[in-house]
Order: sequence, then C-alpha cells, then structure tokens
Amino acid sequence: MALLTLPQMSSKVAIGSDIGQARRAVEQLRMEAGIDRMKVSKAASDLLQFCLEQAKSDPFLMGIPAATNPFKEKKPCAIL
Repeated sequence: MALLTLPQMSSKVAIGSDIGQARRAVEQLRMEAGIDRMKVSKAASDLLQFCLEQAKSDPFLMGIPAATNPFKEKKPCAIL
C-alpha cells in the first residue's frame, strides 16, 4: 500500500498569499465603510409613505374601469 503525499507550499508563498488576501479584505472593508447608510426604521417609513402615495394610481388596488380595460372580453366565445 503506497501513501500519497501532496507537495507542500513553501511558507513564503503561503504568507504572501495570506497578505494579499488580507489586503483585498481591508480594501473591501474600506470601500464598504464609505457607503452612506440610513436606519432601517427611516427606510421603512419612507417605503410606507411611498406606497400610500402610489396606492391611488395602482390598478391592482383600485381596479381598472370597465370602459378602459383592454383585457375585458368583448363578447362571449361560442363554440358551435
């Protein structure tokens, strides 16, 4: 029975890889730290206000008038 051994990376390559990965993480965190954020409660109240303002013109809530409804069946289908 033969043992399979995998080649080991040199410690310098492993350390260099870790440093590069850490630099990318720091760069990503710096970019995310610069993003302007708002509180969830403020975003929720803004969303609620927007929905209430738009409700008057929402066809799903108010319905479509029969005279302007393009999907209303013109006459019933009769199969002879």
